Amino acid sequence: MGNSSFSKRGLSRRRVVITGIGLVSPLGVGTEENWENLLQGKSGISTISRFDISDFTTKIAGEIKSFDPLDFIERKEARKMDLFIQYAVAAAQVAVEDSGIRAAFLEGERCGVYVGSGIGGIGSIEETHKKLLELGPSRVSPFFLISTIINEAAGQISIKYKSSGPNSATATACTTGTHAIGDSFRIIERGDADVMIAGGAEAPITPLGLAGFCAMRALSLRNNEPQKASRPFDAERDGFVMGEGAGILVLENLESALKRGARIYAEVVGYGMSGDAYHVSAPRMDGEGAFLAMKRAIEDAHVDVGEVSLINAHGTSTPYNDKIETLAIKNLFGDHAHKIGVSSTKSMTGHLLGAAGGIEAGYTALCVKNQVMAPTINYEHPDPECDLDYVPNESRKAEIRYALTNSFGFGGTNGALLMRTFEE
Repeated sequence: MGNSSFSKRGLSRRRVVITGIGLVSPLGVGTEENWENLLQGKSGISTISRFDISDFTTKIAGEIKSFDPLDFIERKEARKMDLFIQYAVAAAQVAVEDSGIRAAFLEGERCGVYVGSGIGGIGSIEETHKKLLELGPSRVSPFFLISTIINEAAGQISIKYKSSGPNSATATACTTGTHAIGDSFRIIERGDADVMIAGGAEAPITPLGLAGFCAMRALSLRNNEPQKASRPFDAERDGFVMGEGAGILVLENLESALKRGARIYAEVVGYGMSGDAYHVSAPRMDGEGAFLAMKRAIEDAHVDVGEVSLINAHGTSTPYNDKIETLAIKNLFGDHAHKIGVSSTKSMTGHLLGAAGGIEAGYTALCVKNQVMAPTINYEHPDPECDLDYVPNESRKAEIRYALTNSFGFGGTNGALLMRTFEE
């Protein structure tokens, strides 16, 4: 069924394309606003306004200032959802509307949902625990658990669209969104669904979430210059900046996309996974895990490394990640590494944790569609250990046929997706 090729696995593989992108991030609510601000190199980082930050060492994050859940969800239902679920439902609606797909096409067993989160409903857990201690167990909401469980984002989206196909969630830290999209790619590729709504969502900017990362000394302390704090690959980077939001894609079997005349952003052609098997939070110093994920994505597509011209890097702005990812890229691509644009959109959004892979896959597809590389802002001081082309500070028009997007997470879980410009 549909267009297919023959893989080294000996299986008939259906082609999979991206037909809808839904983005809710510190750069805006909606894909158009995100894309415009991304190309302009605008930062979404500011001083935290949601709670008292007096006692915290880090006082900045990528908060979403303009989100109103009632623009997407009825008030009665919104009260049953943690913020991460609200972000997921909103981004899914944006993606579905962007795809132009008819609601009836999403109903039934040929459409599935695969949306994960790294942490889930931490905000609701904090608030409910406080209520339990102060007012007793009788004041705990009957909706508490269903508002916090990670798979409820996928559950709510499937209910909204009556999609009874594959329904799942992954919780693989900062690789969550990439794994959800990659696994959905596989589901369509092997014929278990025609459409998948896939990505990640996160709402970690809470007192406990911030305190936890502060205790790890993982966050930037550049509190006086919030918009300059996230500076991937820059020699003066001092930690990542937390962000929040959701990135959801509509993935579709090529045959059905062509049949309905859908706009196609990019084709997903490769997916790679690996494990560092090294440390609960630090990456392998030799970059082998990152190397393997990228290598497997490229091999999955039967593409030569010399054909890749853009990498949306994991690029967290931490001392170790950025130099190790750089090393992995050089080890895989050799001399060609210096000809690749390696941009980190986290320089503008901060690190959205479980939502990062979804947001960044959306940005990568937009870059492929529009033949432009997103900038890495705040790149001011070259680091001898980070010596690639990081598309510094300004977006760049470029010919992009193949683009990678990388995600690496705590526990040593890695993922990479390879996209290409769509060609019939």
